[in-house]
Amino acid sequence: MSAAATAPHAARTASNVRSGPTVARVAAAEWTKLTSLRSAWWTAAVTVLVGGAITYLSARASSVDPGFEPLDSLTAGLVLAQVGPLVLGVLVGAGEFRTGAFRSTFTTVPRRWPVLVAQTLAVAAFALVTGVLTTAAGVVGILPSAMSRGMTVDLTADGGPGMLLGMVLFLVGMALLGLALGALLRRTVPALVTALLLVLVLPIVLMLASDPLVGGGDAATMAAAADAPATTVVGTLGVLLPGAAGSLMTTSASAGGMEGAPDLGPVGGGLVLATWVLVLLAAAALRLRTRDVR
Repeated sequence: MSAAATAPHAARTASNVRSGPTVARVAAAEWTKLTSLRSAWWTAAVTVLVGGAITYLSARASSVDPGFEPLDSLTAGLVLAQVGPLVLGVLVGAGEFRTGAFRSTFTTVPRRWPVLVAQTLAVAAFALVTGVLTTAAGVVGILPSAMSRGMTVDLTADGGPGMLLGMVLFLVGMALLGLALGALLRRTVPALVTALLLVLVLPIVLMLASDPLVGGGDAATMAAAADAPATTVVGTLGVLLPGAAGSLMTTSASAGGMEGAPDLGPVGGGLVLATWVLVLLAAAALRLRTRDVR
């Protein structure tokens, strides 16, 4: 074959390589897949409704207190609202492995890691919108109780902007945590159980374990509790869990740390949650690279 004949062939080959799957194209495809799922929209809707409803009920119950402060109830809805983004992330991360669609996906994108990056971007964007709407629902939820007491809700004072931003980022972090666990474990049920253990169950277990008065304590036990060190091993482990650390982002910097735990503050809590997400995503990427997809 002559050089003149091979030149167009080489040009076409180079053009095909350049037109292959880029991260931007894979991200667009993952966004389309995510937004085409009815379960994603249902999860987002339930998250917003649950967040707003629980915040409303909490503010309503607290409004009879003479020292009622509306902003103290603003984050109450996140206790259950965080489950929605967490579940959504798990479904996206493990979904293709559950249905077998990963075969066609990784045939199209053989390098594999761009798929995980694209899923991360898509889930983060979807969770960001959900977080903003859930936070707005929480603000609406505290307004009736504040108005009934003749109080004005000032979101610009007393760390209000930081609290609102922290609420949004907390829900985004929960979604990415679920995605990382789903992509790493590749099975929906084990990933979801692990996520709920890390976020909901273990913090309660550690809190009970660190409370010497659970089950009834005598005077000696109460005295020992009073003399206990400010920072304990159990308290430190508790605040380093992703759910507890992430919840610190929804507090003000002057609120102080959890009892028996180091005072990480909102920034420190966010960094701990981000570390969990990054480490799990890195482990999922390593598994994609070193092991057969099955």
